[in-house]
Formats: sequence, C-alpha cells, structure tokens
Amino acid sequence: MLYPDNCQERLGFNEVRQMVHQHCLSTMGQALVSKMQVMTKHDQINKFLRQTHEFKSILENQEPLQISTFFDIKVLADKIKVEGTYLVEEELFQIYASLQTVFSVLRFFEERATVYPNLEALFEHLPIERNILKKIEGVLDAKGKMKPNASPELQDITAAIAKGEQEVRKKMDAIYKNAIAQNWVADGSLTVRDGRMCIPVLAENKRKLKGFIHDESASGQTVYLEPEEVFTLNNKLRDLEFDRRREIVRILIALTTELRPYTPLLLSYHGFLTKLDFVRAKALFAIDIQAAMPVLLKEPKTRLVNARHPLLLLSFAAEKKTVVPLNIHINENLRIVLVSGPNAGGKSVCMKTVGLLQLMLQSGLLVPVDEGSEMGIFDQVFADIGDDQSIESDLSTYSAHLTKMRYFVAHASPKTLVLIDEFGTGTDPQFGGPMAEAVLEVLNSKKVRGVITTHYSNLKLFAGHTDGLENASMLFDNSKMKPLYVLDIGKPGSSYAFEIAQNIGLQPEVLQLAREKTGASQNSIDSLLVNLEKEKRQVHEAKVALANQQNKAKNLVAENEKLKQFLEENKKVLIKEAKLEAQNIIKEANKLVENTIAEIKEKKADKVVTQQLRQNLQKNLAKNEVKEERKPVVSFDDSAIEVGDWVQLINTETNGQVLEINRDNLVLALGDLRSVVKRNKVQKISNRQAKKAVQSNSYAGRMNEAITNFKPELDLRGMRGEMALQEVENYLDKAIMLGFPSIKLIHGKGDGILRKLIRDYLKKYTEVTRLEDEHADRGGDGITYVYLS
Repeated sequence: MLYPDNCQERLGFNEVRQMVHQHCLSTMGQALVSKMQVMTKHDQINKFLRQTHEFKSILENQEPLQISTFFDIKVLADKIKVEGTYLVEEELFQIYASLQTVFSVLRFFEERATVYPNLEALFEHLPIERNILKKIEGVLDAKGKMKPNASPELQDITAAIAKGEQEVRKKMDAIYKNAIAQNWVADGSLTVRDGRMCIPVLAENKRKLKGFIHDESASGQTVYLEPEEVFTLNNKLRDLEFDRRREIVRILIALTTELRPYTPLLLSYHGFLTKLDFVRAKALFAIDIQAAMPVLLKEPKTRLVNARHPLLLLSFAAEKKTVVPLNIHINENLRIVLVSGPNAGGKSVCMKTVGLLQLMLQSGLLVPVDEGSEMGIFDQVFADIGDDQSIESDLSTYSAHLTKMRYFVAHASPKTLVLIDEFGTGTDPQFGGPMAEAVLEVLNSKKVRGVITTHYSNLKLFAGHTDGLENASMLFDNSKMKPLYVLDIGKPGSSYAFEIAQNIGLQPEVLQLAREKTGASQNSIDSLLVNLEKEKRQVHEAKVALANQQNKAKNLVAENEKLKQFLEENKKVLIKEAKLEAQNIIKEANKLVENTIAEIKEKKADKVVTQQLRQNLQKNLAKNEVKEERKPVVSFDDSAIEVGDWVQLINTETNGQVLEINRDNLVLALGDLRSVVKRNKVQKISNRQAKKAVQSNSYAGRMNEAITNFKPELDLRGMRGEMALQEVENYLDKAIMLGFPSIKLIHGKGDGILRKLIRDYLKKYTEVTRLEDEHADRGGDGITYVYLS
C-alpha cells in the first residue's frame, strides 16, 4: 500500500510509467502499462522481473525475434461472436497480420526451448491454429484485398466486368474520335461524372450528339455527355458492380462464420500479444536506463550497489554527464538512515532513488543497479516529500506534515518503507526538532525501515546513540565548496551554512553577527562536523587510492603467477624438445660415422677418399655446433679517472659517468640513479664505448623493443569483470603510449555482460574515438575494435 495518494508522483514513478508507455507498439500494451501496480507477492514480482530480464537479453544479443505488427483483435473477436455480422477486408487482414506475429514468436521460442523459461510461460499450452491463416489466405491477397478468384461466382462477375469495361471503352473511343473530327469536343479528354464515363462537349453542339447530360462546367460552355450507344452498356456494368459487391459480402459473411468457432483462441492470441508488447516495452526501458536484475529477497531489506536515479540518468545522458552512483544498505540492524549535509548536496536525490527503485522493482521493472545488489519486498511505502499545504483543507505546511506523521505512526510496521524529506521543518525549530525526534523514536520502536533527510542537530545526536538508526552524510569538498554527491554512512554531516554564505559573497559583518547569535556551542559542533567531514573525505579518497593499489598489486601477483606457470610449462617442453633433438642428432651422427667407416673400408683406406670423407664428417658436425654468444669486447683505459669519465663496474656490464671524486670514493650517475662506489671496483672505458652502451639501453631502444613485442590483440575470454577491466586498462595504456591507431579486444558473446562492461569502461577514455564490432563472419560483436586518436 502506498501513502499518500500522490506518492508515485512525488517519487517520479509516473514519469517512469510514461517512458515505458512510449515503448509500446499497441494500445493493448499501453493499457497494461497504465494498470501497472506495486505488488507485494515475491513469486509474482520474481516472475515479472525474470520475464523482463530474458527479453532484455534477447534484445541485447540481437536475437531474430521480429515483433512489429500489433492490432487489437479482441474488438474483432467480440464482433465475430454476434451472429449475422461479418468482418470487412481490412479487419480480416488485421487478424491475419497479428496471427503471423504470434506464430513467428512461438516458432522463435520453440527453436530455443528452455532458454527463456519465464517468457515461455506466457504462451504455455497455447495451440498454433494455422487453419485460420489458410482460410484468410484463400480470400485475401498479400495486400489485404479481396482476391478476384475468391469464389467461382466472383471470378465470373470480375471477368464480365472486365469484358464490359473493354467494350464500353472501345465504343467511347470511336464516338470520341468522331466528335473530335466534327469539332464538337471542348478542350480536355474523356472524364467520369457520377460514376459514368462522359465526353466534354461544347454547349452549342450538345444537340448534335445523342446522349444523357450528367453535368456542365461552371461557365456553362461545356457539358459532360454520356453517348446513347454506351448508356445501356454502362447500366449493365453498374448491375455487375452491385452483383460483385453482394458476392464479396457473401464471401465475407461465410469466412466470418468459419472463424466464429475460433473466437476463444483469438482472444488467447490477443492476451499473448498484449503481454508480449508489455514485456518488450519494459525491456527496452531497462536498456535505456542501463538496468539489471538484483537479487530479490523476501525480507524487507535492501543493499544497493552503484544505484542511479533513472530519470537523472537519462537527463544527464542527454547532457553527456555521468551520475554519481549511490551505495546504501538497510536491514534489521540498520533500519533507518538519517541523511544530513549541505543544501543541494544530493540528500533528497539519495532518498528518492531508494524509494523510486523500490517502487520500480515491486512493479516488475528492472532497476539501474549492479547485479550484486539485493532488494527485498515492503508491504507499505510511506512518503512525506514536498509541500502539501492546502487552502481548501485549511492545512498549513506543518499541519500537512503532522497529518502524514500521524498516519505513519498509526499504520507503520516492520515491513514499511518510510521516506521523509526535511524531517521536522515547517515550524519553529525549537519545537519542530523535539517533535520530529519523538516521531522518529516511535517509528524506530515499530522496527520500520526508511531514509530520512534532515538538518536538525538533535536528530543527528539521537541517531548517533540509538540502535537501529544510523547517521549518514553527503560528502562535501570544503576546499572547493562543491558537493561530491557521495553518501557516507556512519557519521552526520554539516549544513555548511556559514561556508556557503561566505562563498556566495555575503557581507562579513552579517556572517559575524550570525555566528554570535548562533552561540558558541552550536558553532563548535558545526565546526567539528566540518572538520570531521574533511577527514571523512580524505579517508574516503585514501580508501579509493588504496583499493586501486591493492587491485593493481593483486593483478601483478596474478600476472606473475601466470608467467611463472607459463615459464615452468615451457621449460619442460623446451627441455623435452631439446632432448629429442639431441637424440636425433646422435642417431644421425652414429649413422654418419658408421657410413664413413664402411666407405673407408670399402675404398681400402685410400688417402684421398679418406680425407674427403673426414671433411664431409666435419661439415655435418659443424651444422649442429652451438656457437657461444659473443659479448662485445670492452677495452679498458689504464689512465687516471677524472670527473666526466665513463667507467664500468668490474665483473658487470653496468656503465656510469663519474660526477664527483672523494678520495677513494666515486659518485657515479647510473642512468637516473646516483651511487657511491669504491675506485678499485671500477675500470675506465672510452667515451665511444660508453655511448654505444648508453644507446643500446636508451629509451628509443627500449621503445623499439616494446613496439616489436607488442601485439594489438587482447584475449579477455573467461575473465571476471574486474580482472578484465584491469587488463584492458594496462593494455590500453601501452597502446596509447606506443602510438597504435587501433587495438582488438576479444571478449566473446555469451550474455553480452562482459562486452557491455568493457565498452562502457572504454567510453571514459578521451583517446578512444570509436568502437566497432568485428565482421559477422569473423566473430561479430564478440570482438571489439577500439580506434585511438
């Protein structure tokens, strides 16, 4: 139950309903949207949510489900029920088009049995009666018009009409040509008047041509005359037209009579189309607001992760802005969240987001939250938002608030969600604060759940030491005097009244007087809250930074583990391959030696032949010889070491330049490092050799190596969302640094969740100019091409 009556309007649910309404294809679907109500039964809500979730999956995966034609066939079915009535061609064609849509949808789900179980429940036990289509196809053509051969009688009449029209046309042409030759005809050609073909004749010649005058021009100079010779033929044609119309009506009556037994089935098809249109509209709206299906609980509690207000999300999307997500939890221990903070800091939006998402969920709509969110079911939603003062009811603002509080206290229960904006306002704060505290205490004793916004300090203090209540504040950057729109649960927030007043330029003397009148204790409390807010923001930023570092560390450890495992596996493979190769070499060598010995024996130790065989043996052995890698020979200089000389650490390849000499100690520049080394630990080298060594280890050299080793393709299949995003971040940083124009990300198709997560993340990079799918034959939307500026 919702209270007051304008609760849905205050929370913005009526606007949500209107947006879903716009996605409907038919008036039947729109009627269902208008009837959409907040439900309290878990199974019913779960069914509606899962149906919407499955249809959303169909749309996101671009499944070939064609739904474009809907007509209100219930009206037509009701018309068929009445004996003696008949459907005209257009109405029959509406039934035909609607049934084609029904059978197409049924075939789609039949081919994907058990994939979408909740949507399949919409047409459970619904038969496919193709005889209806066959009967209509026998009468109507593809454009919904009566076929000329719908019956033998109609075919004969149609042929007679065609023959009669041809005969009339032939006679008319002959008479018309003769009239032209006699100069009887006015400017123009043959025309039709009252359904009869006539000749435009000059008024002075109307007696020269026998016939019936049907009309004359406005000036009276031209008359439209039907020649006597075709008058009888035209009458005959008119009779044939009447016969044709009577035959068409007879056919339509007969077809309607044949369809009458199928009326209950047509009503079932109508119900299916209506539900399908309704679910489709909800799924399209879910895609618009980036909605997901949270975990549905039976208990009256909620845990929203990265929740966004849907109306704010759509408004910001049009302005290319992003909504700061809301994270909040309400359960049996933390029942009421008391939100405080500065004006325009997001308190009301926070409260309305909780209320609107709850109404949407219990109406069967998906909500814009992370899939890990949990949402329960409340039997009642009470809201006190805005000013409901009424002249007619003689209610002031405060009286209106008290009227609602009286109702809340009388009817609230542990399964009630209470939403109150600016609790206690509308009267003298000296009395409004204690009254609000008393109401809050009673509501808490009733174990209700809720979100309440306030500026009253006594309520913050009460929440601080009362079980079931929890202070929360909207974070505020007091250095920039800007709200951060981030909810922080655990501590109250300051209203920043003096800081905001000072920031907008209120005169110092006014501020000073205000501080004096406020009192030292209140000023100290507010200052304490301001400092606390600052510390909270710093802690929050530190937590975020630490979490990012931890994620990076975890990813590095995981990457190192992968590399270690990869090296271990490859080490075994390489050793095995090396052993096999060595065995083959030994076998070949043995064969070669044996063959050489055999040939020497065969040639009876001829010196020349023996020498040739030995040379051949040496050549084959040289092929498998493993050459030692030659290190560049460094020549050392025995002259005295001075500042600016290059030296090499003994028994290493590390080179450095001498910056200072302090007795036996040298201060060396080793790249970007500075180090103190004993003189006897280094040897002097020439500047030329030093330059070669520096160039080989230079940034350009490292960049060339990095570019050579970089592959513009990253496989993310099988990864969890968080790990995949970290991989994309590291990979994209390298690609941007190395100046690659595009990269390819392989994420697979699946349910499309990983693809959407990655693409949404990539949109945050200003260097990303556009995203494209791979060609359908090479992976389609399972692969994303990322183009970089």
